[in-house]
Amino acid sequence: MFAKALSGAVVGIEATLVEVQCDLSLGLPSFAIVGLPEKEVQESRERIRSAIKNSGYEFPAKRITANLAPADVRKEGVGLDLPLALAILTATEQMPGDRLDEFLLLGELSLDGEVRPVKGALPIALAAREAGLPGVVVPKGNVAEAALVEGIRAYGVGTLQEAIRFLSGELELEPARFDREAYFAAHLEYPVDMNEIRGQEQAKRALEIAAAGGHNLLMIGPPGSGKSMLAKRLPTILPPLSFEEALEVTKVYSILGLLPPEEPLLVRRPFRAPHHTTSYAGMVGGGHGVPRPGEISLSHRGVLFLDELPEFERSVLETLRQPLEERRITLSRAAMAVTFPADFMLVAAMNPCPCGHLHDPTKRCRCSPIDIQRYHKRISGPFLDRIDLFVEVPRLTKEELMGKPTGEPSAAIRERVRAARERQRTRLEGDGLWVNAQMGVREIRKYCILSPEAQALLEGAIDRFGLSARAYSRVLKVARTVADLDGREEIGPAHVAEAVQYRATQMLEWEGGA
Repeated sequence: MFAKALSGAVVGIEATLVEVQCDLSLGLPSFAIVGLPEKEVQESRERIRSAIKNSGYEFPAKRITANLAPADVRKEGVGLDLPLALAILTATEQMPGDRLDEFLLLGELSLDGEVRPVKGALPIALAAREAGLPGVVVPKGNVAEAALVEGIRAYGVGTLQEAIRFLSGELELEPARFDREAYFAAHLEYPVDMNEIRGQEQAKRALEIAAAGGHNLLMIGPPGSGKSMLAKRLPTILPPLSFEEALEVTKVYSILGLLPPEEPLLVRRPFRAPHHTTSYAGMVGGGHGVPRPGEISLSHRGVLFLDELPEFERSVLETLRQPLEERRITLSRAAMAVTFPADFMLVAAMNPCPCGHLHDPTKRCRCSPIDIQRYHKRISGPFLDRIDLFVEVPRLTKEELMGKPTGEPSAAIRERVRAARERQRTRLEGDGLWVNAQMGVREIRKYCILSPEAQALLEGAIDRFGLSARAYSRVLKVARTVADLDGREEIGPAHVAEAVQYRATQMLEWEGGA
């Protein structure tokens, strides 16, 4: 007796279809699962046995062989429980198998037959659509997530018995529906706003430029000056995620099981702030078996905030250099290589010295020049070259501290950012880019046209600060963004001056520390 059902497995961030084949034969009772199953798949045998019995069906006392095809792809997770159980019941003729090939089946079984939610429902539903399947049967806890995929019907079941009755035609279920416009309108609000920040006008301006051009930013200032508050509000001035971008972000969180139950689709830009003790695997991804995404992939399309930057392990910071350039990370293992998305904005914060009070007018710095130099040397030059903007965040004055916040709301800044990004999108779409930070040498030569005055000013900055080739390119890209915010096509001296200012902050700070 033979039966088969369709399911899916996640490999990296994508999913592949899995054909669950079940064969029953005479012999000593046994249950074997082959086809590169990981430990949690192997353990499903006892869950399936108990779930079938406790749902009122008979578990066959025969030799059962289940194959998960393709057999050269590792299968992990608990989502294969449901299709395995249904294939066994079909092979024993306890349910008809006419509709098993119409649906992709996914779900974990508890011992009493409950169908529990699983990780990775969204990428698996996308794989089902690409394969031309008309629908998916998933746990009720995942049905809203699967319903995001247009072109297929998503049905949610709560128990094994309910799945059997639906596939047998005894029970009618309504497919889940997703109202995109209503959902976006209900979930786009942020709990924080830029108008809550007191003072720090220069830092706010730097955040606006960073948001407009997708640039990386480093804030330098004493403890308590507001660096973390500023960083947490950066997502509020970024343009909202498009539906396609939201799907990309949601896929990463789905395969890790990090989606909130009430939010099947993440529509707000992610903001991740890992602790400075985060390991290499925690930052870029990895782990045992199939690699998992790290913090840089969880920050995809959003912001990665590194507070107390010099406290991070230098090796961890150096691993960010490639993702910052390529906007993806490839993790190679003996059995496979997996690529995860990593298109994020890097925002970092640090003190000017170990005690945090260098150049502070109210508190005396206790650090020696050697201490300050050693502190700055924790961050390598190549890593700093990948930062576009450096801004000082000084301690608030008494008047700023006691006065009322007077800054613009995030919505007003976001509108200027959106307009600047629209100019960039129109300019760069023929090159497959969408923000100025992504420009390479060819695009910089093509689109960063300087006026004669701006050209002379930039030449003087090169002589004064000894800009490297990468720093020079980043100054031009920032100047291009400042001009876009100003609504100008030609880059003028004021735009170059502002861009150089954000690079000069770093040069003077590091020279002063030495």
